[in-house]
Amino acid sequence: MKILNLYCGIGGNRKKWGNEHSITAVENNPEIAKIYQDFFPDDKVVVADAHQYLLDHFKEYDFVWSSPPCPSHSVCNHFLKGQGIYRFPDMKLYEEIIFLKHFFKGKYVVENVKPYYEPLVKPQYIGRHAFWANFLIRDIKVDYEIGTMNRKASKESQRKTIIREAQIPELIDLHGLKDFKLKNKRQVLRNCVLPKIGLHILKEAFRENKTLF
Repeated sequence: MKILNLYCGIGGNRKKWGNEHSITAVENNPEIAKIYQDFFPDDKVVVADAHQYLLDHFKEYDFVWSSPPCPSHSVCNHFLKGQGIYRFPDMKLYEEIIFLKHFFKGKYVVENVKPYYEPLVKPQYIGRHAFWANFLIRDIKVDYEIGTMNRKASKESQRKTIIREAQIPELIDLHGLKDFKLKNKRQVLRNCVLPKIGLHILKEAFRENKTLF
């Protein structure tokens, strides 16, 4: 199966997809793209604008996963307004949802955070994520969430916030086993989709095709 993994980051969603698929990953940050390539050497990694790449190549794939940037849609915007910071939501999110719905012949999912506003197109939810897809995604139990930013939270929760251990422990060991060097490492890990969720959604997309898994 040919899979397009857009805005791939370091590949949290892709971690448990295995090596039997032909996967193209698109990331615009060369440093992050290199880390993804180190994790998944058999994938084709393209350093490019994922939004434009989707428009140019969508017909070549059976399954599209897209995770457009989420900060402009996040509930954090409520906190930022207290600091006098305002920004428009990045509408590329809805451009891709509408485009895929009407023109893509395969299965697709667009992932983002739960928005601070009423979504313009109704998504499905798992944990802290919103998913727009052309197939039903059954809910699953999320074993752990990202750490809290609440200063009154327990010391354990605050520790998890700092090292991102709560977000994606099975993908990377931040204490030296596979410690990548990025200035925004915390944010890169925070952006990851849990590998368990990534695999669950891929299986949901092709639930009727038992030969794929």
